[in-house]
Parts: sequence; structure tokens; C-alpha cells
Amino acid sequence: MIAVRAGERFHKSVRIDAASIRAFATLCGDMNPLHHDDGAAAAGPFGTLIASGPQLVSLMLGLDATHLSQAGLALGLGFDFKFVKAVPAGTTLTIEWTVARVEHKPSLAGYIVAVEGTMRDAQGELYVSARGSNLVRPHAGAKARAAS
Repeated sequence: MIAVRAGERFHKSVRIDAASIRAFATLCGDMNPLHHDDGAAAAGPFGTLIASGPQLVSLMLGLDATHLSQAGLALGLGFDFKFVKAVPAGTTLTIEWTVARVEHKPSLAGYIVAVEGTMRDAQGELYVSARGSNLVRPHAGAKARAAS
């Protein structure tokens, strides 16, 4: 058994500033000028630097993994992300995941945990939506306690 239930929600807020945009884009090899060059970004369709998709996805996946790893050994199985709106530098977003379904999967010695997520600003504007599935196995200590 794991301590994750359908309907459970977990969230965190993050500020996407110019320094993090540049650093993350460099780290992941995304050299698009919209993530690095103030002049090019100002002349572009958004008028400022914008976060790269990999930065946003990483923040969402990090929260999912961190939260579910408290319940057991968590492994992401697959995720789909939809980028609804560009995230400009200086935006604070709230990442929220909702557990949609928890299904025991004996053949995998764990539970499939389906999640649905969003990234929204303080006004509720949607920037990213996501769906995913994870395999969560009970911690080794939980098995030993259950057997005794």
C-alpha cells in the first residue's frame, strides 16, 4: 500500500526570471535567442525573454517526482505536455498536480499513479497543462513491516 489517493493535490510556486531562463536554456543546449538575447527577444513576438519548454517541463516533473517519492519508489512512465502560452521573464507560476487515479499493478510490484497538472499565474492564466503516469512502489521498509 502507498499513501497516495485519487483527488490528492500538490503544488508549489516558482518565479521564472531572466537569469534562470538563460541558465537552464544553456544547460539543456537550447540556444534559441528568445531564451538568451534581450535584443532579439524584445524584437520577437513576446517582447521579452521567454522560458524554454524544457525548463517548464523540468519544473513540473521535479515536483511530481519529489512528491510521489515521499510515498514510495517513484518512476515516471510517460507524460504529455501542452504549451498554451509563452512564459515571459519575471512571471511567477504555480505548478499544481492532481492525482487522477491510483491503480494497483501486481505485475509491476506497485501502483500506477495517473496525474494531471497545470502551470498558472496568480490571475489563473494557464501556461502549461500536462498528464502523466508514474509507477510507485512501496518503500522496502514498508514491505518488511507488512510481512511481520
